[in-house]
Amino acid sequence: MNNHQNAIFHQITNFLKTPLALLGVDLKNFQFNKICHFANHPYLCKGLTFLILCLSSLVFAGVHPSKPWLEINYPQDQEKRWWDDAWWQEGQLPVPQNHQVSMQEITYMDGEVKVEAFLFKPTQPGKYLPILFQHGRRGLDDWTLPRVKRLAARGFIVLAPNMFGTYLKPPFPNKHTPAYDHHVAKGIDVLLERDDIIGNKVCTVSHTRGGYMTLKALVTHKQQAEKVACYVSYYPHWQDPDASEVEQVYQYASEINDLKVPTLIFIGEHEQYQRLRPILLGIKVLKTNRIDAELIVYPGVGRGFDFRPEHVRTFADDLAAKDANQRTAAFVRKHLQ
Repeated sequence: MNNHQNAIFHQITNFLKTPLALLGVDLKNFQFNKICHFANHPYLCKGLTFLILCLSSLVFAGVHPSKPWLEINYPQDQEKRWWDDAWWQEGQLPVPQNHQVSMQEITYMDGEVKVEAFLFKPTQPGKYLPILFQHGRRGLDDWTLPRVKRLAARGFIVLAPNMFGTYLKPPFPNKHTPAYDHHVAKGIDVLLERDDIIGNKVCTVSHTRGGYMTLKALVTHKQQAEKVACYVSYYPHWQDPDASEVEQVYQYASEINDLKVPTLIFIGEHEQYQRLRPILLGIKVLKTNRIDAELIVYPGVGRGFDFRPEHVRTFADDLAAKDANQRTAAFVRKHLQ
């Protein structure tokens, strides 16, 4: 082998160090230039070089050829807290509670304000675990009231304050009314005063801007320490609705720094960026603060998957809504019982 050929093989040897090491080949005892001597074994040399290059390409590729072209990893797939051995090993599915539910319109006083609310509870007499549900910008209407009923049907007493009905305001407001946050906090007290509930704490469930109202009730109005066991929210607005554009997109509500209760958040993968980013940041902060916080992202859906009506509803919406409903029920029971 001349000097030129020796230099070429020296370069090849250096190039193959990493892939050959991953393949378990010890280059210290692998004298490539002695085996591949063009003068004595030209075809063996060429064949061995081609074989090693092919093997190295597989190592550098890193992805098994059976994997799809595009691989998507969602937050819930990192810890896999959704894993269920009973289902996977024995084929057993959890059976949800199913109750007939009644709906009653009630009021409660918060200072001088008579707050209107809906109360949902199973028709079968007995005591049940309490939940406060807080609506968002849409309010409580023919689309959103049934989603509260579907929560109560899992065996809960659910109080749903009606902020827009209380103030005779139209839905979809731009500005936030801070008094709503206090009415939510008072609603927690009212719910705990009932004699048909189990225990001395509630969980809050909300969606969209209701997630901000309940956050303020727990942190600013100090209801979380002794009265609230957990916080659940669907695509919550985790920022002051009146904050600047920069704050809406790149920051999260400062109250999240002081949220102390277990937290479960649901969003769709097609959620708007300005809503998604504060949620991702907020979940990271909660985990850094050692709060039990979980984020579930549902493929194929966007905002409103929990209540979108039949004429626009998709199969993905329904799958996500049913799963989130049952996960909410399990999460609430875990922390209230």
